[in-house]
Amino acid sequence: MKIIDSIKRLKWYEALIWISSVILILISFLISGAGSNLTMIASLIGVTALIFVAKGDVLGQILTVIFSVFYGIVSWKFHYWGEMITYLGMTAPIAAGAVITWMKNPFQKGEVRVKPTTPGLWLKLLALSMVVTFAFFILLKSFKTPNLLFSTLSVTTSFLAASLTLFRSAYYGLLYAANDVVLIILWILATIEEPSYLSMVICFICFLVNDLYGFINWKRIRSRQNNQSSEESSSVSSSSTEKS
Repeated sequence: MKIIDSIKRLKWYEALIWISSVILILISFLISGAGSNLTMIASLIGVTALIFVAKGDVLGQILTVIFSVFYGIVSWKFHYWGEMITYLGMTAPIAAGAVITWMKNPFQKGEVRVKPTTPGLWLKLLALSMVVTFAFFILLKSFKTPNLLFSTLSVTTSFLAASLTLFRSAYYGLLYAANDVVLIILWILATIEEPSYLSMVICFICFLVNDLYGFINWKRIRSRQNNQSSEESSSVSSSSTEKS
């Protein structure tokens, strides 16, 4: 895997989304004035990861692991224990697992094979998410986590979204978009107390745009892959018929 090759595979409008996100985050960092370098780095790694995840490029998952570490530290500093535990204990390991599953299931160079999401998988994930949500609620409550309701809701949406990336489902983007909305609210509340976290608000607004694009693009990818696979199957069948 070569980073330069991954960048070259970006379409012009994908590059525009990425560059615009980076510029917005940098501007918000400069405006906030007191923002930490760690917060800015986490934001920049995050939006970079998402544009490659939206492409179905495994580089996105590798960057997601790195982002999770930085974001976990930022969350720890503000005592958002739910975010810290979620990203360090759940999102990062799942993203690491996704790196493996994506590399094992390529469709073509630089693109993972998108997998249909079955009703059975949805039921299992929803049931497991209820268990995870309840466990985290008890844990976060014991830590006296700020904004407990939104922190707990973030755990639920993060778990479902991360799991869907592991299973190569196009719906990962939709669930991450829901998570972004929750996180925008969380970091607005944090910014009210500490203006330096403004860049995290901008970060997740950019995340929302990227994740919505990811959902749309993965549906396109799935459709194209299905059509291409059907054409290849038809070609093989025709060739077999001619030989017989």
